[in-house]
Amino acid sequence: MNGPHDVGGLHGFGPVQPDPDEPVFHHGWEKRVLALHVAMGLAGSYNLDEWRNARESLPPAEFLAASYYETVLAAVEQLATSGPPPRPLAPDAVADALRRGRPSVRDAPRPARFSVGDSVRAKNMHPVTHTRLPRYTRGHAGVVTAVHGCHALPDSRAYGQGDDPQWLYTVRFTGTELWGPDTDPTITVSIDAFEPYLEED
Repeated sequence: MNGPHDVGGLHGFGPVQPDPDEPVFHHGWEKRVLALHVAMGLAGSYNLDEWRNARESLPPAEFLAASYYETVLAAVEQLATSGPPPRPLAPDAVADALRRGRPSVRDAPRPARFSVGDSVRAKNMHPVTHTRLPRYTRGHAGVVTAVHGCHALPDSRAYGQGDDPQWLYTVRFTGTELWGPDTDPTITVSIDAFEPYLEED
């Protein structure tokens, strides 16, 4: 979806001003929000893609005016009131559950369509549903630099529609391809893109 979260390459937001000494949490309540989010996910209330979809579906004015952890909390609240109740998770099981995680690698249902070195183009697609393809890459050509195996497709998992395993690639774009001839010619951008996002160039 073309949501307020997808601001890569857009003008008008001012320069990025990183703070090298920025704390992990600015306020004590942010720690509790993160703990709640992790606990709800580990307990089976939702998967990562359902949470991302909920967060990125917030109204644009609300999303852009909120801090990161405010949007995390809004998504957790939405999913907690609309999804299944969480399975009980004993306190002594948390560390092991975090260590194991939830790998997204799946068995491949078909051979990979692309190989390292292939020229590809990100599809000029604008679905109204969840997607992980950045808007600024759509319609642009790049080169496959890595093949990461087959993984669960976020576009499907975000709606509880199963894994729909798809091949995942790293694709490198030049800055001039993405933003035109006035761009610094030394800039390149690499993204991870699922096979349904790509076509032969």
